[in-house]
Amino acid sequence: MEIKVLGAHNTESATTRLSGLVIDGKLALDAGSLTSSLAITEQLELRAVLLTHRHYDHLRDIPALGMTRYLNRKPLPVYALQDTLDALSVCLLNGEVYPRFTQRPPENPALVFIPVSPGVEFQIGPYRVLPVAMAHSAPSTGYLVTGEAGASVFYTGDTGSGFAEMITGIRPGLIITELTTPDRYGDDDWSTKHLTPAFLEAELGILKAAWGCLPAVVCVHMYAALEQEIRRELEQVAARLDGDIRPAFEGMVITL
Repeated sequence: MEIKVLGAHNTESATTRLSGLVIDGKLALDAGSLTSSLAITEQLELRAVLLTHRHYDHLRDIPALGMTRYLNRKPLPVYALQDTLDALSVCLLNGEVYPRFTQRPPENPALVFIPVSPGVEFQIGPYRVLPVAMAHSAPSTGYLVTGEAGASVFYTGDTGSGFAEMITGIRPGLIITELTTPDRYGDDDWSTKHLTPAFLEAELGILKAAWGCLPAVVCVHMYAALEQEIRRELEQVAARLDGDIRPAFEGMVITL
């Protein structure tokens, strides 16, 4: 299994991109950077997109991706919570902001919306996908993706404190988690929405105690302007937990 990080930040610039990963060039996780990072040929190779929640930086490129698939008559399944699919339909693919690609062309729409339910596993080609509810300011789900050879990755999407208890029974080979701000942002309200290094350390400590050791952990969704501060604090977390815990970067490739 090869995982490419398209976007490792939640702010966009000439060198940073919004949330997005691609597994084996086929399965996309979130859509903040799909069309800005992938060539048209690569966009057409995608078999499905999995969205974690309805916030703009995670689903922004779905309309533009829909246009590519529409023009090439190549439908694309989009999996997400019903709340996320409704937001896409009402706010972006509403026929005014952008065409309703869930209805065009009528005989074979470019985008096929498929609702997911936390705890209900499904299959996409060779991949088994398990949605897992995550704590956030909007209804959210992370995804455990397992390949046919048994390699697995869990992607949290945006989440706050408490995600460890949701995945202790899963034990993936890799965790890709958000890490949005440094510790000085870490009040009780923030802990229900996003992670800081201290919040992440608490969650990983729970997992290490349950599993005996930690898998590799890669962190995304960083505020670019605060990245150096986040990195310094994350290095300290990795040292205290004696783990492979790293910040991601655009173009990073991880092989499992």
